Amino acid sequence: MRPPPTSLIAFNIPGALRFMPLAVIFCLAFFVLAACSNENKLVVHSANGDHNFTVEIADTPEERGMGLMFREELGPNAGMLFDFKEVRDVSFWMQNTLIPLDMIFIGEDGVVRKIHVNARPRDTTSIPSGEPVRFVLEIPGGRSDELGIALGDRVDHALIGS
Repeated sequence: MRPPPTSLIAFNIPGALRFMPLAVIFCLAFFVLAACSNENKLVVHSANGDHNFTVEIADTPEERGMGLMFREELGPNAGMLFDFKEVRDVSFWMQNTLIPLDMIFIGEDGVVRKIHVNARPRDTTSIPSGEPVRFVLEIPGGRSDELGIALGDRVDHALIGS
């Protein structure tokens, strides 16, 4: 009869190492997601308090072109932040958008310049910024009125002010 192992020599090191790559991948994925999650947090500072949103970023021509088209729902504190990378006049339409949206036009300094409430789904009418802006925040239709978001409010996000 053989005595039970009492040292690390009996531990199957090669067998343990085969799981190492998987563990490393999970750890890296966790840290990447944790680091990116801060960039997706956006706060609108209004007279009646701070309003937190989790946003998707649209900062390439393809992403800005797609926007929130074909989405059937959007959570009450979710949205999409469009970054045009420069200050300019912009306009939107709702041709392939299935849900009503509020469009909050934001200057490079993070100040709300214009709000278009309840843009109608599938409408091809142009919704212009009215003045040069760098960012547009789209949130569920009517949400800006519910929260009391107004012209002159400030928006904080990792991209704004950078």
